[in-house]
Amino acid sequence: MSAVEIKPGAWWIGVNVTTRDLFEGLWPLPYGVSLNSYVVKGEKIAVVDLVREWSGSSTLFLHQLESTNTQPQDIDYIVLNHLEPDHTGFLQTLRQMAPQALLISSAKGIEMLEHFYGITEGVKVVEDGQQVDLGAGRNLVFYDTPFVHWPETMMTYEPQSRILFSCDAFGGFGALKGVLFDDQVTPEDEKLYYDEMLRYYANIVASFSRMVLRAIDKLADVDVAVIAPSHGLVWRADPGKVIAHYKKFAGYAAGENAKAITLLSSSMYGNTRLVTDAVMRGIAHEKVPLEVFDIPDAEHSDILASVFKNRGVVVGTPTYEGKMFPPMAQALDIVARKHMTGKKTWLYGSYGWSGGAKREFDALLETLKWEAAKAFQFRGAPTADDLHQAEDLAAAFARSIVED
Repeated sequence: MSAVEIKPGAWWIGVNVTTRDLFEGLWPLPYGVSLNSYVVKGEKIAVVDLVREWSGSSTLFLHQLESTNTQPQDIDYIVLNHLEPDHTGFLQTLRQMAPQALLISSAKGIEMLEHFYGITEGVKVVEDGQQVDLGAGRNLVFYDTPFVHWPETMMTYEPQSRILFSCDAFGGFGALKGVLFDDQVTPEDEKLYYDEMLRYYANIVASFSRMVLRAIDKLADVDVAVIAPSHGLVWRADPGKVIAHYKKFAGYAAGENAKAITLLSSSMYGNTRLVTDAVMRGIAHEKVPLEVFDIPDAEHSDILASVFKNRGVVVGTPTYEGKMFPPMAQALDIVARKHMTGKKTWLYGSYGWSGGAKREFDALLETLKWEAAKAFQFRGAPTADDLHQAEDLAAAFARSIVED
C-alpha cells in the first residue's frame, strides 16, 4: 500500500508484515499484521510512532514517508507513544537520517529510550495534557494512558483533524488487504479483523483490562472523529464501534463472559479422547456454544482468545507421572500468566495408578480463582458406564453455564 491521507495534513505511512515470525516471539500471525505510523503536517512536521525492521518494513516506511513529500531531514518531531520495539525498532536508523528531529515521549518513555537505544539527547518529556504546536492551527495533545499495555504508554490527539493516535489500544492482528479504513472492508474481512482483534487483545492486553477501561473513561469527552491505532484498521466511519468492542473485551476480564464453553482436550493413548467424544455429546445436547482445542496441536494464542471470552472451561487431561499431561499443564500455565480468572471449570481424564492430574489442577485453581465442578477421573480405559456418566456430567456442567 502507498501512503494514505486520513484527513488533510495527516497520513498513514505504515507497512504490512506477512511472515512466519512470531509476534513478541510468541504469537503466530496467520493473517499478518500492520505496523501503523503516521505523519502530521502543520508548519512543522511530526511522525507519530515508527516501525521495526521486519520483512523489509523500514524500506517501505521510508518510501511511504517520501510519498507524502516528506524527507527524513524535514521531520521536526518524532512522537513515541510506546517504546516497544515493534513501534521503535527503526528509531536509531531514522535518528541518523533525521538528527534534527526532537523525540517526544512520556517521562517513563524517555527513561526506556535510554535503556533500549542509548538515546539521552534531543528528547522532550511531555506530561499529561501537554501540547506541542505544529503551527498552521495544528497541535498535538498528549494523554498518559499507562499500562495500555506498558507503563510508559500515551496517546496523541490532533484537535484540528480530531484524530486520536491510540497506539496499541484499539488495535488488532491482521495485515491490511489493500484498504485502510473500517468502512472499506468487506463483511467477511470485517469478521476476520474482529476475530483477530479479540486474539490480539487476549494475547497482548488482557492482563491490563482495568487500565483499558480507565483510558476509555479518561478520553470520553475528547471529540474524536478518527481512531488511528498502531496495528490494524483506522476507524473513521464509527470510532465508537471499536471502543465498544474494547469495552466488551475488558468486560470479559471482569467476568462478563459469553455463555459458552472452551474445551481443552488432551490424550496419551486415546482413553481420555474416548471420553471427550461423550463430553461433547453432553454439551451439544444442551445447545451451549462450544469451542474445542486439541492439546498440544492447538496454538496457545487461539486458546487464550477462547478462554478469555467464554464463561466455562472444560479440561480433559490424563495423568502423567503423577501430574497433568505436560502439554495441558503448559497451556493452563499461560492462561494463568494472562490472569484469566473467575471461570467455571470441570476436569475429566484417565489415570493409570494415581489421579495426580487433579491434585495439580486443584493447586492451579487457587491461582486462577476458578469455580470447579466435581472432577470425573477413571482408571485405564473408560467403560460404557463411564461414557454415560461423562455425558451426563458434561450436560450438567453446560446447564450451569447458561443458568447463571
